[in-house]
Amino acid sequence: MKDVVDLLEQFHIPYQAVHHPAAWTTDEADTYIEGMEGCRTKTIFLAGKKDRHFYLVILDDHKRLDIKKLNELLEDKLHFASEETLQRKLQIVPGMVSIFNLIHNQDHDVQVVIDRDLLEEKIVTFHPNDNTVTIFIALSDMFRFLELIHYDYQLFLL
Repeated sequence: MKDVVDLLEQFHIPYQAVHHPAAWTTDEADTYIEGMEGCRTKTIFLAGKKDRHFYLVILDDHKRLDIKKLNELLEDKLHFASEETLQRKLQIVPGMVSIFNLIHNQDHDVQVVIDRDLLEEKIVTFHPNDNTVTIFIALSDMFRFLELIHYDYQLFLL
């Protein structure tokens, strides 16, 4: 978490951190931040055909990802990346996947895909590489964070 907080402060990105017991699912995490303003996001790490491409998909945690539709949009055959691939590419374990994991993607080969519906939100939430904390940041600052760590993104209606 310290690396994420240090980077947010270095980039002058305001955030609110809420500490809570370990949460391995978005539903579990939501119970600890109930009543607070912000869209609870889920971040899914996918691999393409033959594990040649990697995708970090961000959407509202209440929305179900239509992988078939995303396959068509990205022109790839997607599947959930293995735990080993997740560890190798983002240095994280399942249950802690977030946009902040990109700071550990040494190959800079993960494509970011964001659900267009998130554009309706002002504040979004993520784990800061630690599932005992939820970070709240402005949506505009999420985009600025991506820009500052040199990641492009694609917006799709998922």
